[in-house]
Amino acid sequence: MTTDLEAFILDRLPLEPAPGVPEIRLHRAGPRSGLMRLAEADPGFGSPYWARPWGGGLALARHVLDHPEIVAGKRVLDLGAGSGLVAIAAALAGAGAVRAVDIDPYAATATRLNAAANGVAVEVTRSDITGGDPPEVDLMLVGDLFYDPDLAGRVTAYLERCAASGIAVLIGDPFRAFLPTERLRVVAEYPVADYGDAQGAMRAAAVFEFIG
Repeated sequence: MTTDLEAFILDRLPLEPAPGVPEIRLHRAGPRSGLMRLAEADPGFGSPYWARPWGGGLALARHVLDHPEIVAGKRVLDLGAGSGLVAIAAALAGAGAVRAVDIDPYAATATRLNAAANGVAVEVTRSDITGGDPPEVDLMLVGDLFYDPDLAGRVTAYLERCAASGIAVLIGDPFRAFLPTERLRVVAEYPVADYGDAQGAMRAAAVFEFIG
């Protein structure tokens, strides 16, 4: 399946600059990409969130590229990487090592292809690590993982453990419903085209520091 998926992404999702983050090109879905056909062929397809950049990831990637000192020389983990946008930004900004983690096999494949297209090294892991121990990293970057109450609860509990172990955590999010705002401090705000909106509709997103 991996080879077929790689071929599908390369053939049907053209490389385009990420909205507001033109330094990074991503394989992005369009109206004629055929994602519905891919979904019909695979019962485990799920939601193609990896095929379009989300607002929180766009804000976080922009922030990292504008402030490379945040990641310079550090071990960085992109949790729920999706397309790999934030991981790629960290690598371009000079992180010492970058790991991208997602549970979806399509997201893992897209991240590998996107990292290669941008000429950076990103270690890609397909796994749900939120139930485990904090990883051996210096900084965790989290984009757009607070759209579902159950997921938001699991991620928040995991980030609490990570922060308690000394890992710095930055979150990018366009103020979605289940964001744990009481645990966050706004670092910066950016206008973003959420979901890579082709019509140019913009909304506010922020980068937050997670307060342990």
